[in-house]
Amino acid sequence: MTKGMYHYLREAWKKPDSIRLRELMVKWRSEQSVTKVDKPTRVDRARTLGYKAKKGFVIARVKVPRGGRQRHRTNKGRRTSKHTIRKVVHMNYRWVAEQRAQKHFPNLEVLNSYNIGEDGKYYFFEVILVDYTRPEIKNDKTMNWICNKTNQNRTYRGLTSAGKKSRGLRSKSPTNKARPSVRKMHISKKRDSRYPN
Repeated sequence: MTKGMYHYLREAWKKPDSIRLRELMVKWRSEQSVTKVDKPTRVDRARTLGYKAKKGFVIARVKVPRGGRQRHRTNKGRRTSKHTIRKVVHMNYRWVAEQRAQKHFPNLEVLNSYNIGEDGKYYFFEVILVDYTRPEIKNDKTMNWICNKTNQNRTYRGLTSAGKKSRGLRSKSPTNKARPSVRKMHISKKRDSRYPN
Protein backbone atom coordinates (compact mmCIF):
# COMPACT_ATOMS: atom_id res chain seq x y z
CA MET A 1 0.00 0.00 0.00
CA THR A 2 1.47 3.34 -1.12
CA LYS A 3 1.36 6.26 1.30
CA GLY A 4 0.33 9.76 0.21
CA MET A 5 1.98 13.13 0.55
CA TYR A 6 0.10 14.09 3.72
CA HIS A 7 1.43 11.01 5.53
CA TYR A 8 5.04 12.10 4.92
CA LEU A 9 4.24 15.71 5.85
CA ARG A 10 2.79 14.46 9.15
CA GLU A 11 5.89 12.36 9.81
CA ALA A 12 8.17 15.31 8.99
CA TRP A 13 6.38 17.57 11.49
CA LYS A 14 6.84 15.02 14.29
CA LYS A 15 10.57 15.82 14.22
CA PRO A 16 10.94 19.11 12.32
CA ASP A 17 14.27 20.58 11.24
CA SER A 18 15.18 22.64 14.31
CA ILE A 19 17.46 25.07 12.41
CA ARG A 20 14.81 25.86 9.79
CA LEU A 21 12.08 26.18 12.42
CA ARG A 22 14.25 28.57 14.46
CA GLU A 23 14.78 30.74 11.37
CA LEU A 24 11.02 30.85 10.80
CA MET A 25 10.28 31.76 14.42
CA VAL A 26 12.81 34.62 14.32
CA LYS A 27 10.82 36.00 11.37
CA TRP A 28 7.45 35.37 13.08
CA ARG A 29 8.60 37.17 16.25
CA SER A 30 9.11 40.42 14.30
CA GLU A 31 5.59 40.29 12.82
CA GLN A 32 2.31 41.51 14.31
CA SER A 33 0.50 39.46 16.96
CA VAL A 34 -2.11 38.40 14.38
CA THR A 35 -0.90 38.06 10.79
CA LYS A 36 -2.86 36.85 7.78
CA VAL A 37 -0.90 34.29 5.74
CA ASP A 38 -1.48 33.01 2.20
CA LYS A 39 -1.01 29.29 2.84
CA PRO A 40 -0.97 27.12 5.98
CA THR A 41 2.48 26.18 7.28
CA ARG A 42 1.25 22.67 8.16
CA VAL A 43 -0.94 21.73 5.20
CA ASP A 44 -1.62 18.23 6.51
CA ARG A 45 -2.90 19.50 9.89
CA ALA A 46 -4.96 22.26 8.31
CA ARG A 47 -6.65 19.82 5.91
CA THR A 48 -7.40 17.43 8.78
CA LEU A 49 -9.16 20.26 10.66
CA GLY A 50 -11.35 21.27 7.70
CA TYR A 51 -9.27 23.73 5.67
CA LYS A 52 -9.84 23.82 1.91
CA ALA A 53 -7.84 25.76 -0.69
CA LYS A 54 -10.84 27.76 -1.91
CA LYS A 55 -12.35 31.21 -1.48
CA GLY A 56 -13.81 31.82 1.94
CA PHE A 57 -10.99 30.18 3.97
CA VAL A 58 -8.44 32.41 5.72
CA ILE A 59 -5.34 31.41 7.72
CA ALA A 60 -4.09 33.70 10.50
CA ARG A 61 -0.84 33.19 12.39
CA VAL A 62 -1.10 34.25 16.05
CA LYS A 63 1.68 34.63 18.60
CA VAL A 64 0.79 34.44 22.29
CA PRO A 65 3.32 35.41 24.99
CA ARG A 66 4.43 32.53 27.18
CA GLY A 67 4.58 32.73 30.94
CA GLY A 68 2.66 31.98 34.08
CA ARG A 69 -0.03 34.68 33.70
CA GLN A 70 0.87 36.56 36.85
CA ARG A 71 -1.34 38.95 38.78
CA HIS A 72 -0.06 42.45 39.56
CA ARG A 73 1.29 42.73 43.12
CA THR A 74 -0.35 45.51 45.10
CA ASN A 75 1.27 47.60 47.83
CA LYS A 76 -1.93 48.73 49.54
CA GLY A 77 -5.07 47.24 50.99
CA ARG A 78 -5.79 43.81 52.39
CA ARG A 79 -3.50 41.13 51.04
CA THR A 80 -5.49 37.94 51.58
CA SER A 81 -6.20 37.04 47.97
CA LYS A 82 -4.43 39.94 46.26
CA HIS A 83 -1.02 38.89 47.55
CA THR A 84 -1.17 35.62 45.58
CA ILE A 85 0.89 36.19 42.47
CA ARG A 86 -0.15 33.14 40.45
CA LYS A 87 -3.30 33.65 38.46
CA VAL A 88 -5.33 30.63 37.35
CA VAL A 89 -6.92 31.19 33.94
CA HIS A 90 -9.23 28.45 32.74
CA MET A 91 -8.24 28.92 29.11
CA ASN A 92 -5.43 27.21 27.25
CA TYR A 93 -3.12 29.24 25.02
CA ARG A 94 -4.70 27.89 21.81
CA TRP A 95 -8.12 29.14 22.90
CA VAL A 96 -6.60 32.55 23.68
CA ALA A 97 -5.06 32.61 20.18
CA GLU A 98 -8.43 31.75 18.59
CA GLN A 99 -10.17 34.59 20.45
CA ARG A 100 -7.50 37.07 19.38
CA ALA A 101 -7.85 36.00 15.75
CA GLN A 102 -11.66 36.33 16.01
CA LYS A 103 -11.28 39.83 17.46
CA HIS A 104 -8.92 40.78 14.61
CA PHE A 105 -11.28 39.38 11.94
CA PRO A 106 -14.81 40.09 13.31
CA ASN A 107 -16.50 39.29 9.97
CA LEU A 108 -15.05 35.74 9.91
CA GLU A 109 -15.76 32.66 12.04
CA VAL A 110 -13.09 30.50 13.70
CA LEU A 111 -13.19 26.90 12.48
CA ASN A 112 -10.19 25.41 14.31
CA SER A 113 -6.51 25.95 15.09
CA TYR A 114 -3.23 24.09 15.54
CA ASN A 115 0.23 24.61 17.00
CA ILE A 116 3.17 25.43 14.73
CA GLY A 117 5.97 26.14 17.19
CA GLU A 118 7.21 27.71 20.40
CA ASP A 119 10.33 29.49 21.55
CA GLY A 120 11.39 30.98 24.88
CA LYS A 121 9.02 33.93 24.56
CA TYR A 122 5.99 32.97 22.41
CA TYR A 123 3.65 30.18 21.39
CA PHE A 124 2.78 30.26 17.68
CA PHE A 125 -0.55 29.02 16.34
CA GLU A 126 -2.33 29.07 13.01
CA VAL A 127 -6.08 29.69 13.17
CA ILE A 128 -8.43 28.63 10.36
CA LEU A 129 -11.19 31.19 9.78
CA VAL A 130 -14.18 30.97 7.44
CA ASP A 131 -16.08 33.75 5.68
CA TYR A 132 -19.59 32.34 6.12
CA THR A 133 -21.16 35.06 3.90
CA ARG A 134 -19.49 33.82 0.71
CA PRO A 135 -21.55 31.69 -1.72
CA GLU A 136 -18.66 29.17 -1.97
CA ILE A 137 -19.16 28.34 1.71
CA LYS A 138 -22.96 28.42 1.60
CA ASN A 139 -23.00 25.96 -1.31
CA ASP A 140 -20.45 23.59 0.26
CA LYS A 141 -22.40 20.71 1.84
CA THR A 142 -19.61 19.88 4.27
CA MET A 143 -19.10 23.48 5.46
CA ASN A 144 -22.46 25.27 5.26
CA TRP A 145 -23.28 24.31 8.88
CA ILE A 146 -21.10 27.23 9.98
CA CYS A 147 -23.52 29.66 8.29
CA ASN A 148 -26.24 28.90 10.87
CA LYS A 149 -26.89 31.59 13.48
CA THR A 150 -26.36 29.02 16.25
CA ASN A 151 -22.70 28.67 15.21
CA GLN A 152 -21.79 32.35 15.37
CA ASN A 153 -19.13 33.51 17.85
CA ARG A 154 -18.10 29.88 18.43
CA THR A 155 -14.77 30.67 20.01
CA TYR A 156 -16.24 33.14 22.55
CA ARG A 157 -18.76 30.50 23.63
CA GLY A 158 -16.14 27.73 23.95
CA LEU A 159 -17.50 25.62 21.08
CA THR A 160 -14.21 25.13 19.23
CA SER A 161 -11.96 22.15 19.92
CA ALA A 162 -9.62 24.20 22.14
CA GLY A 163 -12.58 25.63 24.06
CA LYS A 164 -14.11 22.22 24.68
CA LYS A 165 -10.77 20.90 25.91
CA SER A 166 -10.45 23.77 28.42
CA ARG A 167 -14.03 23.23 29.59
CA GLY A 168 -13.35 19.54 30.21
CA LEU A 169 -15.83 18.32 27.59
CA ARG A 170 -13.50 16.04 25.62
CA SER A 171 -14.45 13.01 27.71
CA LYS A 172 -17.98 11.68 27.19
CA SER A 173 -17.79 9.29 30.12
CA PRO A 174 -20.88 9.21 32.39
CA THR A 175 -18.55 9.89 35.33
CA ASN A 176 -17.42 13.22 33.81
CA LYS A 177 -18.89 15.82 36.19
CA ALA A 178 -18.22 18.70 33.76
CA ARG A 179 -20.76 17.30 31.27
CA PRO A 180 -23.28 18.75 30.73
CA SER A 181 -21.99 22.24 31.42
CA VAL A 182 -22.80 24.01 34.69
CA ARG A 183 -25.04 26.53 32.94
CA LYS A 184 -27.05 23.82 31.19
CA MET A 185 -27.52 21.94 34.47
CA HIS A 186 -28.74 25.15 36.14
CA ILE A 187 -31.30 25.83 33.36
CA SER A 188 -32.59 22.25 33.38
CA LYS A 189 -33.03 22.34 37.20
CA LYS A 190 -34.98 25.58 36.88
CA ARG A 191 -37.29 24.03 34.32
CA ASP A 192 -37.83 20.93 36.48
CA SER A 193 -38.75 23.09 39.49
CA ARG A 194 -41.20 25.09 37.37
CA TYR A 195 -43.05 21.96 36.23
CA PRO A 196 -43.01 19.49 39.15
CA ASN A 197 -44.37 15.98 38.62
